Amino acid sequence: MERKLFTALQGDYATKLNDTLSKQGFRRSQNVLYRPSCAECSACLSARIRVADFAPSKSQRRTARRNGDLIRNATAPWASEDQYALFRSYLDGRHAQGGMADMDIFEFAAMIEETPIRSRVIEYKEPAENGAEGDLTAVCLTDVLDDGLSMVYSFYDPSGKRDSLGTYVILDHIRIAQEAGLPYVYLGYWVPGSPKMSYKARFSALEVYQGGAWTSLGSPKDHSPDTHPLSTAPIAEQVARIDLPDGRPIKR
Repeated sequence: MERKLFTALQGDYATKLNDTLSKQGFRRSQNVLYRPSCAECSACLSARIRVADFAPSKSQRRTARRNGDLIRNATAPWASEDQYALFRSYLDGRHAQGGMADMDIFEFAAMIEETPIRSRVIEYKEPAENGAEGDLTAVCLTDVLDDGLSMVYSFYDPSGKRDSLGTYVILDHIRIAQEAGLPYVYLGYWVPGSPKMSYKARFSALEVYQGGAWTSLGSPKDHSPDTHPLSTAPIAEQVARIDLPDGRPIKR
């Protein structure tokens, strides 16, 4: 039975709250921050890459070269029909049975546009041909935190015409963070033993939030899903341990 600890994200306090709780394993979904809090399982571990220590593998360097001609464009969080068409193609090709499979264009627009903090839609397009703009091939909804970039949700062309697009988008976010002097790229949750999550462990300098602290992942084989009945503290204890920022809004 899935259970989450969550809080509303709104008003002048939203940016501080998002920055602070993201450092404690929370993730954003529209105007809500949440963290898994299942009663008898703590397998979901928030993951982030230490940008300064990241070193790409040989296959990641090949992926970067093969996709280096894609045109990157960062825009305000505003949904488009092209984005939704790519999103539908991605879900149908990769996650047809997933929880987002029935999302319509209005729900998609809400996912992209309902953000009370500094967010960007980063699009990747094919090079222009004969003066015409290239096709949209990958998109990532990205939050800009005070200590990094948080990849809220990404999707891409599943046809296979491009090599390892999901990996490339992460590599490019690492590059953006390096250029901006931001120390981390947040990847969402990693679950030991999950085939769908295994790609995250292929990035060097990966940290996971476990036991109230960020620690280096090390070898993925050293981790196993924690599903012991006592693996999760009671909700009251979890809330008491959360560090909250002061209530003063950030000066703009």
